[in-house]
Amino acid sequence: MRNRILLLVLLSFTFVFSVSAHEDPTAGHEAEHGKFDPGATAIHHISDANVFSILDAVRIPLPMILKSDQGWDIFSSGKFAPGHHEDGANAYNGYVMHHGSVYRVSEAGFPMEGLIPVNGFVHKEELVNNKNRDFYFVKYQDKEYRLDARTTLDGGILGGGFTSFMDFSMTKNVVSMILVSLFLFWLFRKAAQRYRTNPDKAPRGIQGLLEPLILFIRDEVAIPFIGDRYMKYFPLLLSIFFFILGLNLWGQVPFLGSVNVTGSLTVTMVLAILVFIIVNINGNKHYWGHIFWMPGVPVPIRILLACVEVMALFIKPLTLMLRLAGNISAGHIAILSFVGLIFIFGKSGESLAGSLVGTAVSVPLTMFMMVIELIVAFVQAFVFTILTASYIGAAIEEAHPEAAH
Repeated sequence: MRNRILLLVLLSFTFVFSVSAHEDPTAGHEAEHGKFDPGATAIHHISDANVFSILDAVRIPLPMILKSDQGWDIFSSGKFAPGHHEDGANAYNGYVMHHGSVYRVSEAGFPMEGLIPVNGFVHKEELVNNKNRDFYFVKYQDKEYRLDARTTLDGGILGGGFTSFMDFSMTKNVVSMILVSLFLFWLFRKAAQRYRTNPDKAPRGIQGLLEPLILFIRDEVAIPFIGDRYMKYFPLLLSIFFFILGLNLWGQVPFLGSVNVTGSLTVTMVLAILVFIIVNINGNKHYWGHIFWMPGVPVPIRILLACVEVMALFIKPLTLMLRLAGNISAGHIAILSFVGLIFIFGKSGESLAGSLVGTAVSVPLTMFMMVIELIVAFVQAFVFTILTASYIGAAIEEAHPEAAH
């Protein structure tokens, strides 16, 4: 128990000081950063990026695959020479990197070919259709050039839409998903080999870790909600549970890039859409009849209930998506905000005594939130899995004899 507490304290200090080093406003960036903004810092750390940062010392470049009206560009994000806040010191073929994300220069006069040194970035708010919109500019030879963000197919709901280029690049979230998937494949393959070679021996090692979780999902989730036909959907439930759990735990490692995969709406949306498709493809006659023509109620009420049930078809995956992303992101933001107390008390490095007080307050709060986040990692994986099982169970449930009339 003592060793676990010491490990938690060590991880907490590592996390606090790794973020502190990354966010030091006095490290040659006074003119650029100004007053410390804990909210913006937290959002920056949990956002996806085209570079994988370990602490603030190692930046692993990732492949860039970009498509514009000029054709395809495939290169390494290392060409941007990302530095503090993953801002690139170079432009390449008209593309730049700001806060780890790729942008494209959209104004004439900027060199659109080759490697070009740039002088930083500027953020401005402009009024568009009676709404304030954020725009970014890159500085080059004492002039500011407007930047285009990547194309996003959100219909403008989240401020995106079609722009001058599309981004198919690998990001740190994609790398994390690949690494976690490979690790899970190795883990389960190792356990399967031990079961084959020692079928009559008690589980040990990896088997002892995985078997209780697998039996829990089978006995407390699959069988109660799906019934006798649970084996058809059991691999899906296990895949969802361990994939989400693996990504949640990977995001708890404090010095590996502040990864927030399951806090990304894109990732949770894909998982929710897959569940939506599987549930409705396997829905039986009773399931669809219950939605569109509920028996035993007057016709006007049936029509009203059909509208409600159709809405529920789409609300269910929406809640799956938002619940997982919201809970995971909220925990990361809370931890990073607690770390920000160091700079708030220390007035962005002006007061050493304030920084020490901020550290004394920040470390216990961060330790507490890390424990809570560890619990949330398991709870959210379980909640997503049990809701998936309940939706499948409702879709394949046969009609009761008394409900057939």
